[in-house]
Amino acid sequence: MQLKDKVIVVTGAASGIGAAMARRFAEEGARAVVVADRDAARAHAVALDIGGHAALVDVAVEAELQRLIEETESRHGPIDLFCSNAGTTAAGGPELPDADWRRVMDVNLMAHVHAARALLPRMLSRGQGYLLQTASAAGLLSQFDAPYAVSKHAAVAFAEWLSITYGGQGIRVSCLCPAGVDTPLLGAEPKARRDLLSHGLMSTAEVAQVVVQALAEERFLILPQPFIHTQMRHKADDTDRWIRGMRRLHASVD
Repeated sequence: MQLKDKVIVVTGAASGIGAAMARRFAEEGARAVVVADRDAARAHAVALDIGGHAALVDVAVEAELQRLIEETESRHGPIDLFCSNAGTTAAGGPELPDADWRRVMDVNLMAHVHAARALLPRMLSRGQGYLLQTASAAGLLSQFDAPYAVSKHAAVAFAEWLSITYGGQGIRVSCLCPAGVDTPLLGAEPKARRDLLSHGLMSTAEVAQVVVQALAEERFLILPQPFIHTQMRHKADDTDRWIRGMRRLHASVD
């Protein structure tokens, strides 16, 4: 996909990777970039800076995503590229209350499902459309907190399913799985994890550049850091050995 003259929506776009993608898409000549986020003030600041349009949305609420899509298409025309980028986490594992698990799953997985539910009929009727879904290297390699890893695994699987099911009908899908990126989410992690994730650490602008290139090539899996692909091969070649290594890594940072 070439981004010039396209209508693009990015959720979680008030900061981090989302803001960097919105800026980069505007630089590529997109006709409209909708900067969607729960933080109205910061979304407005990004939109003002790039000549885009700010939209207030809580992606955990399906009705708000539906409203975002309706208002965008009424204002700008059909959405060419929808980036489900918003994400969150909760520190812990099965001991966490159900409310924490549901919140993470609602943002990291169900927001992708709800966006696809609203967009697919529109895109299929036109015979084209692009869904970019931000997951994480944790969705491939099961790192750190359980709700985050589990929800991101599910997000990768959902993106794969969409591509398999609708790829022959003009729907293109990409799944972004970065490792360490210099974002507010990383800054909130404990020091030991931040130190670990500093390996291959990228800026948000560098990730956005990789995304633009991957969209041009219509690649499904977008891995900004090549070492993640190497780890995926190790996992596939000898899963038990890989788990033992990850166990030692987990013990060293938690």
